[in-house]
Amino acid sequence: MLSQHYFNDEHALLRESVRRFVEQNVLPHIDEWESAQEFPVELYKQLGDAGFLGIGFPEELGGCGGDVFHKVVFTEEIMRAGSGGLSAGIGSHDIGLPPIVRLGSAELKERVVPPVLRGEKIAALAITEPGGGSDVANLKTRAVREGDTYRINGSKTFITSGCRADYYTVGVRTGGEGFGGISLIMVEKGTPGFSVGKKLKKMGWRCSDTAELFFEDCVVPVSNLIGAENQGFAAIMGNFQNERLLLALMANMTSRLALEQATAYVRQREAFGRSISKFQVTRHKLADLATLLQASDALTYQVADAMNQGRSVIKEVSMAKNFATDCSDKITHQAVQLFGGMGFMEECLVERLYRDNRILSLGGGTREIMNEIISKQMGL
Repeated sequence: MLSQHYFNDEHALLRESVRRFVEQNVLPHIDEWESAQEFPVELYKQLGDAGFLGIGFPEELGGCGGDVFHKVVFTEEIMRAGSGGLSAGIGSHDIGLPPIVRLGSAELKERVVPPVLRGEKIAALAITEPGGGSDVANLKTRAVREGDTYRINGSKTFITSGCRADYYTVGVRTGGEGFGGISLIMVEKGTPGFSVGKKLKKMGWRCSDTAELFFEDCVVPVSNLIGAENQGFAAIMGNFQNERLLLALMANMTSRLALEQATAYVRQREAFGRSISKFQVTRHKLADLATLLQASDALTYQVADAMNQGRSVIKEVSMAKNFATDCSDKITHQAVQLFGGMGFMEECLVERLYRDNRILSLGGGTREIMNEIISKQMGL
């Protein structure tokens, strides 16, 4: 593929290792986990023991280091299991930990990061609020400083790993209205005044847990503040860039799996006395879908390369996320269409891909928010 110049021998070895892990430890069970709407917490420990959870994190905190493309490889191969929920659940630490790694105190980093990377604890990011959606600058959960503590009141929703997490990176309002009054605080499971609602039922991503969080006079030490008070908005926005890249990668792999499934199916499915792959309309449809996917891969890898070089990609990663999710919308839809009635059955992988895909243009900032970011970056 044209994209291979982004990957070296080290990336290839990692890809082989993760793929083997998925084949041995995930694929034999993934349908059962999807039906149960959860995967075993022991999987985190297995991934931690293999070093996979530490990809992209500093070695001094128990990570494995590596560049952006090591994370690309891991994300793509975990998605090979065909479950967006599994990938999202495993990857919640990739959005929950980075603010702590970048901005947390030495004590907070040492307390939180190593056990998560070992798979002994689970981390989550808690930003979205009921009625708030993508409007992060107007979040309502408030933290009032009282001496050496903060008293937190408010709620969060749609939090990935919300039920299972041990550490939550929570967006709170410590100052006035707007983006200038926002901070990040780490809240630990079991803190008095903090509670988790029941697991939310979802269209897709079924084997990841998603929950509401409630803070009722929840008191945490000031030492749990992540970065400077009232400076959290920039940290949240910076964190979104990585999340949007991961969502673009998930969309592209969703597209790839759907396209592979559809291509294999039309070769063996017969209608009117011949394989439906012999109909020009089918071949041309698949050719168009393959072209879209290759273009999306190229854009996403280009953005990942820019991130790898430390360049700002605010506009470009928003473009990549929108383009990738537009492609996966079309490709999963057409895959179900090519499968016909079988594509509507839960036993069929493209049915799950179709459901799981729908969240990708909503999470990490909606398609409409991405276009707003792009237009502002264009000076409009």
